[in-house]
Amino acid sequence: MKQPTEIAEMSGVELLARYRDKRLSPVEVTEDALARIERFNPQVNAYCHVDQQGALDAARASEQRWLKGQPCGALDGVPASIKDLTLTRGMPTRKGSRTTSATGPWEVDAPFPAFMRNAGAVLLGKTTTPEFGWKGVTDNPLYGITRNPWDTRMTAGGSSGGAAAAASLNLGVLHQGSDAGGSIRIPCAFTGTFGIKPTFGYVPQWPASAMTLLSHLGPMTRTVDDAVLMLQTVARPDSRDGLAGAPRSTPWLAESTDLRGLRIAYSPDFGYVKVDPQVARVVAQAVERLAQLGAHVEQVDPGFSDPLELFNTLWFAGAARLAGQLSPAQRAQLDPGLLRIAEQGERISLHDYTLALEARAALVAHMAEFHSRYDVLVSPMLPITAFAAGHNVPPDSGLGEWMEWTPFSYPFNLTQQPAASVPCGFAQDGLPVGLHVVGARFADDQVLRVCRAYERAFPSPHPRQPLVKS
Repeated sequence: MKQPTEIAEMSGVELLARYRDKRLSPVEVTEDALARIERFNPQVNAYCHVDQQGALDAARASEQRWLKGQPCGALDGVPASIKDLTLTRGMPTRKGSRTTSATGPWEVDAPFPAFMRNAGAVLLGKTTTPEFGWKGVTDNPLYGITRNPWDTRMTAGGSSGGAAAAASLNLGVLHQGSDAGGSIRIPCAFTGTFGIKPTFGYVPQWPASAMTLLSHLGPMTRTVDDAVLMLQTVARPDSRDGLAGAPRSTPWLAESTDLRGLRIAYSPDFGYVKVDPQVARVVAQAVERLAQLGAHVEQVDPGFSDPLELFNTLWFAGAARLAGQLSPAQRAQLDPGLLRIAEQGERISLHDYTLALEARAALVAHMAEFHSRYDVLVSPMLPITAFAAGHNVPPDSGLGEWMEWTPFSYPFNLTQQPAASVPCGFAQDGLPVGLHVVGARFADDQVLRVCRAYERAFPSPHPRQPLVKS
């Protein structure tokens, strides 16, 4: 098997530049990506399905377009993946569940893969997720455990854990994630990659998520510029999504390359979160660096109490809707943890659900006022580093559910704000730490501005191969 190559270190932006001047071919790049998937995927389980022939066919077609100087779109020839929750033509969408059929037919693209395909992206395959994306780590009854490339004993996070592991190792360059409680940002923080949950509705979803108002789709990449490439492609209307917002008419990324004049609120713990001292130290250093880049930083909490009960009301109700579509025989095949929260959701009354919607609206208004004073809010993305794979919560932590160890993420699914995780260093255990950057609704450009400025000034390394530790 080939050793890692120069191609393995390239971003999508770099690949496109080499296609333009004919220094590289999409076929070379796709063959390189497929070879590395063959070599590394057994160690991390990032992909649950690889469409080798389909990818090579797409790459050859892209090569011919580039030879003629006629690329079909902004992503022509760039290797990409789709999460196993998203319908993709020609590939199985099993959602990590034994309750789904293996036979298909797989004839329809959801909006995200359709937009990617139309822009010329080479779709390599489907990435792993927990069953129906229900939790913040990635393992499922169908495909098993996904592991962290920085230490294969540890979880890659979830629910977009396969996409994060693939991005970390550059097994493909552009990766689709989804996030209804942290599922883009959690695995990006655990694996040292970049991901953004854009403002709700900017990227259309169809079929609709069971988590409806909480669920966002977005990019997971090694670089901010690659994420912007994806957003420019997929953040557009699709008539099948009745919840999608209006198309953007302004650039995704602010033109400024520094942070002068930006007002940043820094909250180390939101006033109620217990943060591992190693994580706190790395994030505090990152915030000092933001000030060095010209931002005005003020330490202040966002001013709300933990909305976990509110989040769980909406989340558990969504799980109940999902499980309610299954037969008794199928329910018996579910991950026991998913079935447990679905059964709790079935006991939520309409009155309590309506009260939760009212409380969500109040939190939206609170954060809108907060952002009238601050352009972005930064915090740790997670209070911990990655823990042992195969567990829903850190072993011996005394925690009950996955939501309890990701208190920084789910508030901003409730408010539908743009939020990103950018790698900002490593804890003493050698595992990555993520800086959480949250903007006002529709201010995605400001979130991306902060992340790109930080990334360019303080780039983070990536593993060239999975680090297998005993």
